[in-house]
Parts: sequence; C-alpha cells; structure tokens
Amino acid sequence: MVESLPADFCLLDAFQRLAGRAGCLWLDSASSGPVDRDGTALGRYSFLTCDPIQSLVASPGDADPWPGLAQLCESITSDLDPDLPPFQGGVAGLIGYEAAHWLEPIGRAANDDLPTPAISVGLYDWTIAVDHSTGHAWIIAQGWSGITAPADGQRMAAARQRIADVKSLLAGPPISHSISVGGEPSVCPPELTEGSPIGQDGGSGYEFATDHAGVVSNFTRQGFCDAVADIVRRICDGDSFQVNLAQRLLCQADRPAGELYQSLRQSNPAPFGAYYNGGDFQVLSSSPEGFLKVRGPVVQTRPIKGTVRRTGHDDIDLKLAQKLVASEKDRAENVMIVDLMRNDLSRVCEDDSVVVRQLCQVERYEFVQHLVSVVEGRLLPDVSMVDLLMACFPGGSVTGAPKIEAMRTIAELEKHPRGAYCGSIGYIGAGDQADFNILIRTITSAHGRWQIPVGGGITARSVPETEEYETWSKAEGMLRAVFARE
Repeated sequence: MVESLPADFCLLDAFQRLAGRAGCLWLDSASSGPVDRDGTALGRYSFLTCDPIQSLVASPGDADPWPGLAQLCESITSDLDPDLPPFQGGVAGLIGYEAAHWLEPIGRAANDDLPTPAISVGLYDWTIAVDHSTGHAWIIAQGWSGITAPADGQRMAAARQRIADVKSLLAGPPISHSISVGGEPSVCPPELTEGSPIGQDGGSGYEFATDHAGVVSNFTRQGFCDAVADIVRRICDGDSFQVNLAQRLLCQADRPAGELYQSLRQSNPAPFGAYYNGGDFQVLSSSPEGFLKVRGPVVQTRPIKGTVRRTGHDDIDLKLAQKLVASEKDRAENVMIVDLMRNDLSRVCEDDSVVVRQLCQVERYEFVQHLVSVVEGRLLPDVSMVDLLMACFPGGSVTGAPKIEAMRTIAELEKHPRGAYCGSIGYIGAGDQADFNILIRTITSAHGRWQIPVGGGITARSVPETEEYETWSKAEGMLRAVFARE
C-alpha cells in the first residue's frame, strides 16, 4: 500500500521525530553525488524507517549469523513496484567489519574496549521513500506482520494501519534520547583523558593526545608512521600488495547522536550517508563510497582508492586532481582493488560478465577528491543477495590485497576492532534490489564516546608521514561536525 506525502514534506523534520525510535534507519543522500552511467545521480533516493518487525543482532563470539540473515530475507514476499523508489521494505541495517570473522579466519584485534554488534539488521515492513530528482515522497507499507499472502485482506488492513501509525508518529513530538553509555542512558559519560584506560572494564587500550583539542587517538603520530613502515616492509617481503591501515580517534559524546548526525550531513554531505539507531549504539556516516548496488541481475561496486584534499580554490583543486590522476602510487592502489573486486564478483557472476566500466576517475566531495572506479557483473541465476554479500564482504578498498592476509595484518596492527567502520549499511529489498555503502567517514556513538576511525591504503610506495596526514584530511568533515556549536 502506498500513500503520497504532501509537497511540503520535510525529511529532516521526519528524522527528528523518529531518530530516537528502535531501529531508526535513514539511508540519506545528503548530496546528489556523481552521475551514474545511466544518467541518474547516485544520491537520487533517500529512505527513512524504524520499528522493524523482526531483528537479527549478533556480536563477535556468537554463533554464525549469516544463515539467519538469509532466512530473514526469505520474509521479503512482495513484488517490486517499478514506479516507486527501489527500497519498498525489506531487510536493512548494519553489517559491521567484524562480521567477516564468520567468513574467513582473519584474526581478532586484542582490545575490544568499546564493543558493538557485528550484525544488527531488521525486517522493515514500511519506509518513507523520497525521490530527490522529482521532489516526490511516499509512505510505502507492506503489512508483512506474519501475513504473507499478497492478496490477503488482513495484510492490506495491516498495511493501512501501519501507514496510519507512521503518520501519527510524523505528527507527534520527537522521541527524546540521550547519550548511550554501555546501554544505560546518561548525559555525563566518564571523562576521557590522555593515557587513561577506556571501556567498561578499564580496558587495556590507551589513548594518546593529538593536535586537536578534545581528540585522542589509539596511535601516537610516530606510532602510526611506524605501523605504515611495518606494512611497507611486509609488502616488500611479499606478504601482501596493499593494506588499509586506520587510526581510531575518540571524542567525548556531549549530545544525542541524532543531533550530531544533523551536523555531520551539513558539514560533510555525501551520496551514501546513513544514520542507524541500534539501541545501545548509533552509526552516523557521510560515506562517499558505494559497496554493492543490485538492480535485477546486474551488480555494481564503486571502489575508492587515491585521495587528495580540497582547498576551496578551484584552480588549486584542479591541479591537485591532475596530480592525483598522474600518481603512479595512487593509480596502482586503485587498480589493485579493482582486480580484487573483479575476483570477488567473479565468484557469483556469470563467466566473462565482470567488466570495468570506469577506471581511476576523479570525483569531488566536500573536503577531498578521490579516484573512483566502477566494476559491474551479471549475477548467476541461483545467487541470492546474501550469497553476494558473503562473497564480497568487506569491500576490498577498506582491506587491501590479498584480502585475507591484509585483514590479518589489520587485526595485528590496529589494536582495536573496527566495529561499524569499514562495514556496510544498506538494504535488501523486493525484486532483487539491494544497495549497501562502505562505512568510511563514519562516527560510531557508543559508551559515551564518539569513535572516528580514519585510514588509507598503504603500498610499497607509501610515505609514512604522508599517510598519517591523509587520515586527518579524511577526518576534517567529521571533526567539524563534532565541534560544531549553534
């Protein structure tokens, strides 16, 4: 069942009313982004939903949740309405980086001091869908609540009631919510100071002051440069070709995550932005990177590798972009990940259908410019959306190559689990439609902290000091949001 929303409908106003509700998920195209090869903007659609009718949550150490995810997707029983945006209800939410531990033996970071689930998804039987190209918005409801027959009158009644309930929520006051500290609400988390242990049990991971007041890192500057040099040595020894290395920045949480997300989408708008309320934690992302987009049998991935900052001066930015395109190191980094993604897709795609549609093209975002490639393939007829995720997760652009060896190095050197960072948020919907981002430019709010990991790909040509500086360029938009004040 579908109901059009009025022309003056404001998605941000709706988010403010729903952000504190269970499972609130905003797949937010805060900027239109580049144009895809079919002529449509990557950020054409946004979707907002909450209150899933079923949930699946798993943490590292739990039984393998991937079969449960596949079973949950079997609850998607509706056909796709081609006249509406592609997510019309379905399974959606977070697949964190550590969900890969159930797929491959990649090792674990030692200090899980700020734990969050590795998978947290729900079955959503309704969504608000917005087409930014036309300005049209709809409430779409399926009425799935245990009733699966498409023509069943009870299901139509349930969908009608769901739309009425959503309209009541939109007309009501926002749900108040405070900062999450280990699952208990508080607006006064323990103070974060340099050299102090963190986490509920005191932890064993120590944080170090940075040049940014109020921000600490799990690396000193020299420690990060030493880790880069270590990876370069491993690459020269033949262990791998490329490894993505990140430092984790921490800030004291001082306001609800929904408020911070509104600042983030203003300071660093992106076509693959997302907000997810997992209850004890929230994920806030202004990601420019698409992981997997499925439309029928066609799957597309858009790996990003190669970065320079933007200066605010078009002529300087153009010269920096030209230098980026000419950089042997950055192009090699990108091409290696393109080859990795071609290999991953080939596991689930028809022979000879995997092609590179775009190679090392510059795309510009708020604070940085990236080299972006596009790889497409045609899925085998018996491959499910979960099969595809399992074959490709996590995206090669945030691991390195070969993927398993790179992830083992990451677990050894980064000290802490990545959590949501470098995982994905997205949906699996009806009619073989799916869309997942890669969670870079991402803040996780949990345990009274804002976690802001930032990293980049290390190759044999990497200069440690340059790589450390690049992480701060990537952090700029998020730190502006964190320290924004009215």
